[in-house]
Amino acid sequence: MANNKLEAYLEEISHYLSGRAEREEILNEIRSHILEKAASATGGSPSDEAIAQAIAALGPARRLAERYAEDRPIIAPAYKRYLFRYTTLLFAIHTVLIVLAVIFKESFIIFPILFVPQLSPFDAVLYLPMAFLADLGLVALVLYFITQSGKDIVLPWPKFGLDLDEVKPPRRRFWSIFGTAVGTTIMLAITSFCLHLLARYDTIFLYLTRTKEPRPIFTAEAGHYLSILIIILFAVSTLALAIKLFTESRWVDIVSNAITLAIIGLVLRQPFDNLFAINIPDGLLSWLKPTILIVLLIIAVATAYNLIRDIVRVSRHHLQK
Repeated sequence: MANNKLEAYLEEISHYLSGRAEREEILNEIRSHILEKAASATGGSPSDEAIAQAIAALGPARRLAERYAEDRPIIAPAYKRYLFRYTTLLFAIHTVLIVLAVIFKESFIIFPILFVPQLSPFDAVLYLPMAFLADLGLVALVLYFITQSGKDIVLPWPKFGLDLDEVKPPRRRFWSIFGTAVGTTIMLAITSFCLHLLARYDTIFLYLTRTKEPRPIFTAEAGHYLSILIIILFAVSTLALAIKLFTESRWVDIVSNAITLAIIGLVLRQPFDNLFAINIPDGLLSWLKPTILIVLLIIAVATAYNLIRDIVRVSRHHLQK
């Protein structure tokens, strides 16, 4: 019975350990320690009660496994910095290929590192966060194998390369807070004005006729849908600026950029055909469509970059604790 309890305890510990050879070595060491302690307590053959007491003295299986794992990290501390260095570099390449895939409507393959399928603008916006997670996982896997190899490998990084955490944000001063307050006030005014237009005309996209009577630029359904999205975007920006008056937490920017990226994706889902309620010459329309698409993609890429940058900084900050 005691043997069954000991083996069950060791089995639970094994779930928290990596590396087959190291795991067996640690489990054998723990088994020997428990049996020796139980034997010394009884002065002879270890009894069931003595084994149970020895197990209880070592504590929960997860806590004990963590103590052993501290000396055997999944990724060596010397390589943790490269986790975000290489992830950022790989994601930058990934982002460029995503933009090219949307513009040229082609797939891109860099086997076995990257694969970017043909994407629509909306798919591209959703693909960006998943691409970052895939890049992070790939780099983490490579660094794991390097760590487990036990070899002293010097990883390359250009001398002119700059880490994200090396860019120190300026200290907040009066004029910085004042500027944020002014920005909050302006965004609040714009959001309120847009809400007024939406309540009165059911859209915020209007133009003035010769009689100075506002007319909608987009069709009723599309205009209402896009207006709601833009107002939400303005409201999120206003709230983020207001919160920044009291805190410098990067989570404010992370949440704000994530919502902005989602809204851009929803805007890109809007069909371009039969979008306008006014007559636009075919020549101008054929130029306007790719221009709007490129502008939205540039905004999406810039937002994604800021989002990933802040996530990396927050992650590195927690790793350093």
